[in-house]
Amino acid sequence: MQNEALLNTEWWMYALYLVGGVLTGMINVLAGNGSAITLSLMIFAGMPPGLANGTNRIGALVQTITSVLAIRKTLRTKRLIQLSVPFFIPAFIGSFTGAFIVMDIDDQLLKKIIGILMVLILLSLLLNPKKWKRNTDPKRRIHTWVNYLWFFLIGVYTGFIQMGVGILMLTIMVLSMQLSLKDSNIIKLVMAVVISIPAFFMFVLYGQVHWPSGLVLAAGQSVGSIISTRYFLYHPKATTITKYVLIFILSISILKLFNII
Repeated sequence: MQNEALLNTEWWMYALYLVGGVLTGMINVLAGNGSAITLSLMIFAGMPPGLANGTNRIGALVQTITSVLAIRKTLRTKRLIQLSVPFFIPAFIGSFTGAFIVMDIDDQLLKKIIGILMVLILLSLLLNPKKWKRNTDPKRRIHTWVNYLWFFLIGVYTGFIQMGVGILMLTIMVLSMQLSLKDSNIIKLVMAVVISIPAFFMFVLYGQVHWPSGLVLAAGQSVGSIISTRYFLYHPKATTITKYVLIFILSISILKLFNII
């Protein structure tokens, strides 16, 4: 199911994939939605959107595993990972569900839904910034049926398309679970592995993966994720950095989704 045009992909396009992969890996650790870069690059190279969506899962899976392995194993990190474990099952099931039905959704409708959702998140960041600067509330119960449902839906969304899932997870954890952005980022990295696995295997099963492009992107994303996890995630101003990266990426993505740029 691979496009014959891909056979004509020149070396410079793979070099661009590598650079784009590094940038994507760094962005995904801090905020998410780096897939907007990788998907755009593959479509620019002549890859059909469906094949690009599947190929993107190689880098997504490799990068998330690399990020988790690169996390500093502090007591707080271990505690946050333990808190995330109960959400594995609904997220995993959701990802399988989304991957099964992805072929039936209209691309233009999906773009509009994603765009509207990102506008709402951006407005929340700009109009109610205090909620995004909060510290983690230790008394807040996060293992509620509402949050289990949220992670199921996030899994379904990931099965459809990888783009923007990191931002959605951060939004749920900051606004619904009342975790800090810094703590949310750590849980996000762990959950990203869980929800990437089912969708990855489904796209491989359906032959919707172009391995040469995907592996080059994955190599770049792994390097970028290590750099970001080691040097930015634990920075004293990690919350502030993440907030501004979120605003920038959301703004660009919204303009792109609504065909303004």
